[in-house]
Amino acid sequence: MPLSRRALLKAASAVAFSDSALGLAEKASARFHGGPEDEDYWGQIQQAFTLDRTVANFNNGGVSPSPRIVLEALKRYQDYSNQAPSYLMWRHLEPEIEHVRSQLGEFFGVDPEETAIMRNASEALETCLLGFDLEPGDEFLTTDQDYPRMITTLQQHERRHGTKLVQVKVPAAPTSHREIVSAFESGLTSRTKMILVSQVVFMTGQINPVRQIVALGRRNGIPVIVDGAHAFAQFPFQQKELDCDYFGTSLHKWLMAPIGTGMLYVKKSNIKGLWPLMAAPETLDSDIRKYEEIGTHPAANHNAIAEALTFNKSIGVARKSERLRSLRRRWTEPLSRFENVVFHTNLNPAHSCAICTVQIKGIEPGALADWLLTKKGIFVTGIEHPSFKGIRVSPNVYTTLDEIDRLKAALTEAATSGIPGT
Repeated sequence: MPLSRRALLKAASAVAFSDSALGLAEKASARFHGGPEDEDYWGQIQQAFTLDRTVANFNNGGVSPSPRIVLEALKRYQDYSNQAPSYLMWRHLEPEIEHVRSQLGEFFGVDPEETAIMRNASEALETCLLGFDLEPGDEFLTTDQDYPRMITTLQQHERRHGTKLVQVKVPAAPTSHREIVSAFESGLTSRTKMILVSQVVFMTGQINPVRQIVALGRRNGIPVIVDGAHAFAQFPFQQKELDCDYFGTSLHKWLMAPIGTGMLYVKKSNIKGLWPLMAAPETLDSDIRKYEEIGTHPAANHNAIAEALTFNKSIGVARKSERLRSLRRRWTEPLSRFENVVFHTNLNPAHSCAICTVQIKGIEPGALADWLLTKKGIFVTGIEHPSFKGIRVSPNVYTTLDEIDRLKAALTEAATSGIPGT
């Protein structure tokens, strides 16, 4: 017989409070001060994950593993749904999305009625990019470093509707935020109807001055869409710091929620004027839920977001960002003494956090990434741009000092001795 709703909630509560992953995080917070170099604390956090330690994963900017508390919740909800999906999933589990909505809204500092739960940042951002009524000749303004899927979206809009994509050039490692704002200013014309800005540039980890760019758009009557895919839960901020009206993000990166989860924020007064990506009834015109009208989908994925939020809160995003910057310093500072090592990331904390893109002159990024994986058991991602190239390194809270030191030693070897074939 399927579990009753009361039995489900009782079982879920029991697992949540006894779960070893969450317990480890809570006990670590109680026992240790949790500073960025407190290895007793971070050693406990590392134990909250079930990982393959034969490979050191330094591509958390792509997608991050979830802590056990999230995986166990996901599996629990899937098992429950599968007993009678059309009844148990739709009637018991799907309504719990409202509790997740409330928690996400609190985390981002906004009204839950402005928070839609999506499948990823692409879905959230394409909802915004394709949701305005535009005319042929109207222009989208963004940079030459924005995420390929977003660029593809705007290029298709050009082909289909006769609009125009304008991409301004920005330096890989700007020395000031003013350089970035000036680049956007240079691309403005009388036909600019929308601005897309990445809060964190996926190629380099550069933190862009979103609030200033939002203000630029507002002064000119132009909506600004903020791509927060690589920012959300990597370092502390809320909507009030950005002052944005539209924000889309993934939750399976730095929040470490289930793969295939994301969030869209739309200021309440703007919901009616932004079309959903998939059709919704007219009765939902002013309702944030119109963006969730995607047809049948698993409830397990979005419900388990709540456990990821709990885990992140138990650590604290500020503490987390300090740790991430500490891990980065451990490998970047020793490598900075080599003349053939170039960082395409401004390592000032005001400009970046966990992510760093590094180049070893004379070694192609793809070759270096392959050598690191096959010979050193280190996984990174290659970055290729017309103006720069390198490998992107992004650790997470589960990353050990030993893994950082393996990376440092491997890159030192490559910088001093090269790699086979180069």
